[in-house]
Amino acid sequence: MKALVTGGGGFLGLYIVEQLLARGDSVRVFCRGSYERLDELGVETVQGDLRDKAAVSSACQGIEAVFHVAAVPGVWGPWEYFYGINTLGTQHVVAACLEQGVRRLIYTSSPSVVYDGKPHMDADESLPYPETYLCPYPHTKALAERSVLESNGSQGLLTVALRPHLIWGPRDNHLIPRLIQRALSGRLRQVGDGENVISMAYVENVAAAHLQASDALKVGSPVAGQAYFINEPEPVQLWPWINELLQRAGLPPVTRQISAKTARRIGHLLEVVYGVCRLRGEPPMTRFVASQLSESHSYGIHKAQRDFGYAPQVTVEEGMRRIEPGLQRLVAQSG
Repeated sequence: MKALVTGGGGFLGLYIVEQLLARGDSVRVFCRGSYERLDELGVETVQGDLRDKAAVSSACQGIEAVFHVAAVPGVWGPWEYFYGINTLGTQHVVAACLEQGVRRLIYTSSPSVVYDGKPHMDADESLPYPETYLCPYPHTKALAERSVLESNGSQGLLTVALRPHLIWGPRDNHLIPRLIQRALSGRLRQVGDGENVISMAYVENVAAAHLQASDALKVGSPVAGQAYFINEPEPVQLWPWINELLQRAGLPPVTRQISAKTARRIGHLLEVVYGVCRLRGEPPMTRFVASQLSESHSYGIHKAQRDFGYAPQVTVEEGMRRIEPGLQRLVAQSG
């Protein structure tokens, strides 16, 4: 198979590239920068911006399957930036697939596209899109997911959206480094009572799910035009998991606490201040972050197991063992 991976130099994208190559597929990567690991792998790399429709179309030429992983994450920033890359960029990918005759489009979405401000416990894919969102990221990702799924069946294109929750593992350059930095700076506080449970998605399992969904994406398949939650079968308690991470990194556990209600109020105030004063950077707390850190967010994977045989191979325990050396390096580099 000739596959294109957008964002193939990033955290999840690189694992998808490696797994495709390992089974003998030919891979092209569309990304904004250059990556040493991609050069080592000998992957064809096309540098470009998702907002450049012509560049995206050119990258899709001769491709059978597109894994659209690239996106801008975050809980704060201007709407135009998130919309331009996450929504408009995805619409460019869809248009390119149709123009170049691509047969399969596998889109990396997020459970946040259905986050309605309430706790989710073993939720399934029947959750509707909410009417409002707390920040641009989930909103623009939801618009993008809709575009992908609505294009299923157009001109022979088959599409699927995967919603991995809290992707983590070796080479993580977002979630875990932020936790470590906050802990080292003394700014990490438990939000809420610490009883909330979350679903987690180990990165190699998520990458494998993308390949499994792609292989199952055929005419008449139940996978076509569907969205799927992707994570480990059993959720974990968020704050004990964070404390275990800190312990493995050689750092003390979180001892300071703030109520969920107070965190949301502070988050709302900071959003107003940062917005009105146009302050640079990201507020230390937002309503979205307060909700994510204090409420339960767990999702069932029964649909993915049934439709394309999703079966995580790496357990949370094994994942923690694999990530431990990286945690210690992060602390050493910061010290």
